[in-house]
Amino acid sequence: MSFEIEGKLHKKFETENKTPTFQAREFVIEINTNNYMQYIKFQLTQDRCEMVDAYKEGDQIKVHFDLRGREWNEKYFTNLNAWKIEGAATASAEPAADPFTTEAFPDSKDEPVFDDTPGDLPF
Repeated sequence: MSFEIEGKLHKKFETENKTPTFQAREFVIEINTNNYMQYIKFQLTQDRCEMVDAYKEGDQIKVHFDLRGREWNEKYFTNLNAWKIEGAATASAEPAADPFTTEAFPDSKDEPVFDDTPGDLPF
């Protein structure tokens, strides 16, 4: 199951070689939840470690990730394993029109004309 979240890139860490054949890199994004800042740490592994290089701290990004969990010596660990990073969409392509400024207010000459001739209606 995959998830995604948008936030501001807060911190990038250097790539660490955990073993001769395994490398990992962590980064942190900042999100505002009910006026409280949350700092969420993600992990990149192997050939994905370079994905965060395209962004600088302070950039708005969208992170696609999986939840990973493991047990070691009766201790449990959870990782947010990022597999895709992209720039967040910050603005829509076309701004919405303001309904109060797009058209002029109608003039009295634009008032509809009604025919006052009596018809077959009783009122």
